[in-house]
Amino acid sequence: MIPSIDVTALAAAYADKSPQDVLKLAFDLFGDDLWISFSGAEDVVLLDMAWKLNKNVKVFTLDTGRLHSETYRFIEQVREHYGIAIEIMTPDPALLQPLVNEKGLFSFYRDGHGECCGIRKIEPLRRKLATVRAWATGQRRDQSPGTRSQVSVLELDTAFSTPENALYKFNPLAQMTSEEVWGYIRMLEIPYNSLHERGFISIGCEPCTRAVLPNQHEREGRWWWEEATHKECGLHAGNLIAKS
Repeated sequence: MIPSIDVTALAAAYADKSPQDVLKLAFDLFGDDLWISFSGAEDVVLLDMAWKLNKNVKVFTLDTGRLHSETYRFIEQVREHYGIAIEIMTPDPALLQPLVNEKGLFSFYRDGHGECCGIRKIEPLRRKLATVRAWATGQRRDQSPGTRSQVSVLELDTAFSTPENALYKFNPLAQMTSEEVWGYIRMLEIPYNSLHERGFISIGCEPCTRAVLPNQHEREGRWWWEEATHKECGLHAGNLIAKS
């Protein structure tokens, strides 16, 4: 039985703690019921920290069907490096097929990315999170100042909780900067997506991701045809700024 959790008090108490301290709290509260969401550079840092605390850490990733080939190879590299299983969530064909048949493969350039992300990302994520009590993400406050600047290290995930399941969300890397993330990767020589060597910083689906120029913010490489305030796919719809 998981004890009653005072999210506000714990978030305040751990606001200035290290990512490892936040992860230790997560494991103390949820043990093997904690799942790590994995996709990018931040997530492999999070995974490395979590794996060092719990070799049985549970990990999942979303395969939208539109990822770069480099990303698929990266997933396999991480699986082999840590000797762990990575559960791969894929879109529901019953939802995806009608979208592709009706609007083609690039409707997001005309209609915005919301519909496509809803089918390829949000539905598989919702399906996964309906089965867990807690998850941890690699969200950082400096990733997207317009939507993530107030990310807490711990929150009740109001976007994906259900009446039957209160879902808790940990963001242990909230205070880390991109420089610190890459310092960790280089220092410990852990795997990373080879696209980063070609100017890609924030990496999503291939049609919706591009390299950025020097001094451009990393989020400028995602959904560049849309306004900056719209650059969330819905995976982290509970962010404080996004709610306002």
